[in-house]
This record gives sequence, structure tokens and C-alpha cells, in this order.
Amino acid sequence: MNKLMQSRPTYMVAIAIIAMLFGGLTIFSGGSVIFLSQSARAAGNVVPFVVWFNFLAGFAYIIAGIGLYQWRRWGIILSVVIAGLTLLASAGLGIHILQGGAFEMRTVFAMAFRFFLWAGIAWLAHRAWKKN
Repeated sequence: MNKLMQSRPTYMVAIAIIAMLFGGLTIFSGGSVIFLSQSARAAGNVVPFVVWFNFLAGFAYIIAGIGLYQWRRWGIILSVVIAGLTLLASAGLGIHILQGGAFEMRTVFAMAFRFFLWAGIAWLAHRAWKKN
């Protein structure tokens, strides 16, 4: 085990695993709407750019999780970038809604959850990094 991983707080292992699992689930759910399931699209008002954003972000979630697990600074930076881009995508969703676009309320909740999850991950990781 390298010196960086030895200085990693134990709770960051759990956070990294959660990030990677969430990434895998995000890729699966977004990919099923984009590529596979007509029934998933028929289940509600899909906002295509949000589905694509989340699908692609899932790969970044996994990469950030790896970086956090290895306790690399770039993993923390990527977590901040993910939170920021999620906020921008959420703003885009808000504009879509204000312009009368069709949407599902669960999409609004899901985007809020994603933002707060990644903002929390980034904050915890940054705080732990500064302590080391």
C-alpha cells in the first residue's frame, strides 16, 4: 500500500465504493433508456439531454470513485467538477421546465439528489485531504 493510501481516511473507502456503484447504476439506468427500453421511455416525460448527461456522468462517477479510492487529488477535483456540471445540467433542466417543456418531477428530485451527493462527496474528500 502506498503512502497516500495509508493516509486516506477509512470512511473515504466507503464513499469511493458508493461513488463507483452509483456510477454503475447510473450507466445502466441511463443506457437502458437511451439504447434498450421503449417501455422506459414510455413511462414518462423523458428529457433527452438530462438522460444523456446522467449516462455520460456515470462514467465520470466511476473514475472519480477510483481516484478517491486511490486517494489521489484528481479524484477530489473530478468530484468538484461533477458537482458543478450537475448543477449546470440542473439549471438547464430548470430552463427547459420554465419554457414549458415536458418533465417528470422525479427527474427534478433525482438531479437535486445527484448534486447534493457529489457536493457532499467533494466537500468530505476536500476536508479530509486538507487534514492530511
